[in-house]
Amino acid sequence: MAEDAFTEHRALLFTIAYEMLGSATDAEDVLQESYLRWSAVDPATVEHPRAYLVRVVTRQSLNHLRAAKARREEYVGTWLPEPIRTGPGVSDDVILAESVSMAMMLVLETLNPTERAVFVLHDVFGYTHGEVAASIGKTEVTVRQIAHRARRHVHARRRRFEPDSDAGREIVQRFLFAASSGEVQALMDLLAPDVVQISDGGGKVVAARRPIVGRTEVARFVLGVIRSITSATQVEYATYNGMPAARFVTDGELDWLVAFEIREGRITGLYGMRNPDKLHRAETVLPLDRGGNQPWKP
Repeated sequence: MAEDAFTEHRALLFTIAYEMLGSATDAEDVLQESYLRWSAVDPATVEHPRAYLVRVVTRQSLNHLRAAKARREEYVGTWLPEPIRTGPGVSDDVILAESVSMAMMLVLETLNPTERAVFVLHDVFGYTHGEVAASIGKTEVTVRQIAHRARRHVHARRRRFEPDSDAGREIVQRFLFAASSGEVQALMDLLAPDVVQISDGGGKVVAARRPIVGRTEVARFVLGVIRSITSATQVEYATYNGMPAARFVTDGELDWLVAFEIREGRITGLYGMRNPDKLHRAETVLPLDRGGNQPWKP
């Protein structure tokens, strides 16, 4: 049945769409549109369902991404990807964890839509240049050129990634304890000299409009935020985008969350999401799947 094939590959298809779009909401829209297209096709005429579905999702994602580019240019403040709550299995696949990390998603945002599709399908999911060409409607020669250009661009901007771990979560807990206790030196000791703090309020809630860079500036910002938190706010620890994160819940509602990028025992990035439009899916762990060693055409 068509539904069975789509359900079987749904996690893979969602992961592709999310990595291309940076939005779980848009990824779900793409999957719904793709399912409608798939359900209108006679499965008996499709020799390789997974390859067919990947092509459909890729092309639908490209359409959405091109439209989203214009909207993001008018975004109020700094745009961050919609955070997704990830399970422990994501950290076991370092390539998958890095590919959905906030830092990498921001790098992918600097690619044009076609470059992003090629990089995601080839470098993350391991599809050959020929398979990628079939998905985006380009020649294999053209895809090779795009892949080379996109890879060079990404490698020049990517930050070394360390997936979520017990050590990382301990650093986050120490950091928040130091901040809540006002222990400035302990706070500073946990921050890398070039640490970056990025907030996304989407113009709907109060948030820093520009990235904050440097240990002193970030520490000052964090202490100011912590002082504004009321006793009704509870802090919960979780994993988002393969990174250790803290959820700030007030009166049962998720007010904001912060994902932490950690390298060599210090915090190098804080990604704070306050935009309520990007928090409504944050409670549910979303299954991700890179496909492992599954062939393109099983």
